[in-house]
This record gives sequence, C-alpha cells and structure tokens, in this order.
Amino acid sequence: MTTERPTSSSIAASITIAIAITVGLIVSAFLLSGGLADIRKSERYVTVRGVAERDVKADLAVWPLKVRVLGNDLTSANEQLDIARVKVLKFLTDNGLPEADIARQEVRVQDRFATDYGNNKPAMRYLLEATLAIRSKDVDKVQKASQLTSQLVSAGIVLTSGAGYEGGGPQYLFTGLNSVKPTMMAEATKSAREGASKFAADSGSKVGAIRRATQGLFTINERDQSSAGGEGGGGDYGRPSDVNKRVRVVVTVDYALDN
Repeated sequence: MTTERPTSSSIAASITIAIAITVGLIVSAFLLSGGLADIRKSERYVTVRGVAERDVKADLAVWPLKVRVLGNDLTSANEQLDIARVKVLKFLTDNGLPEADIARQEVRVQDRFATDYGNNKPAMRYLLEATLAIRSKDVDKVQKASQLTSQLVSAGIVLTSGAGYEGGGPQYLFTGLNSVKPTMMAEATKSAREGASKFAADSGSKVGAIRRATQGLFTINERDQSSAGGEGGGGDYGRPSDVNKRVRVVVTVDYALDN
C-alpha cells in the first residue's frame, strides 16, 4: 500500500485557505464589535419633560340669565315674564352690552299641578322660565354687569342659578390658544433641553440629537383655582369662572447622549 505525499502546490493552497478564513474571522469580529458598540451607543439617551405656562385673559364670556315667574293664571304669568325680560334686557344694555350679544331663548312652561304632589299641591300652579343668553367678547362689561345683578333682585326679578352650564354667573373662556401655541411649544422644548443638559453634565456626557418627542395636551385652567378645561377651552361649567386663565403644556423628549 502506498501513501501519496502532498505536493507543494496543495500545501500552499491549504495555507492560503487557512489565512483567508482567519482574516475573515478577524474582520467579522471587528465588524460585529463595531455594530454592538453602535447599538450600545444608540441606547444611551435620556427622557426629560419640558413645561411651559402662560397667564392669559379670557376673550369670551358666556352668560345665560334665566328669569323665573310663578302664577296661577297662565296669561298673567306670561305677561309678568315679558315685563321681567324687558327689565333684564334694559339692565344689560344700560351696562354697555349690545342687543346683538343677547339672544332670547324659548319660554319654558311647567304645570305644577300635573305633577303628583299628593295632598300638598303648590300654591302657584304655573312656573314660567325664560333665558337671555349673553355671548360677548367684551368680558370686562360682562363681569361688571354680573356684579350688579342685585339691582334686578331689588326690582323683584327672580334669577335662577341652576346647575351645570346655566350656573349662577358668567363663564369666561380663552379662545386664542392657536396664537400662543408656537411660542409655548418652543419654551417647553427649551425647558426639556435644559433638563437634559443638566443630566448630561452630571453624568459626564453631552446632549445629542432628539430621538423622539411627544407633545402633551394643552390645558387651560382658572389661574387661581384647580378647575380645568380642555384644549381650546377654559371653562368648567358649574364652577365659578375667572377672567384670568393659565395655559399649560408639557412635552416629553428623548435626547441621545454622546461621550
């Protein structure tokens, strides 16, 4: 039996293949380590929140004034209601509110005898209510008039203060949210970057590019109360309303951290 000895050409080919494999492994390891480093680098980020607040004045007043009259004769009660509405309308115009800002809503009539009170029937059969709805951009005049409604009470006019939207006073709204949005967003983003810069300085890093940013909802609250409105609003019907509002927005930003 004879053994074939490897030739010099086959040995050289084997050495070449071995070298190529070794070089390939080294290059692959280098590329892999670089990729892992890039992944680890991309995971170095900080999440911060930036806040911007601004005090504004309401630019719209909504004020439903409900007048109530009781009587046993429907015709007479309706006449009294008309007289009361005229007095309320004069009171409003005398205080600088134009009739164009005042809407007369339909009259509501309730026959209280139709309700089962048992043997305790009410003294007055009919309840009539009429609402004058004021919607004005002159919030100062509305506020002034609302502080003088005792004059109507002194004149014998009964004003109701129902729950919800038809509360006891005007509701003041801020409708100019779009005019302050851009600058407030810039302020909130600046606030977020300042927070990220402080964190980076404490950790020996530098703030890099924004990885992701999320804008929170704009809220409009009473400046001196906790009642909140949604975006673009500013009134919480049923609670006392204030002419002075506070607009607030929060942004959440992810910043990359560089060495």
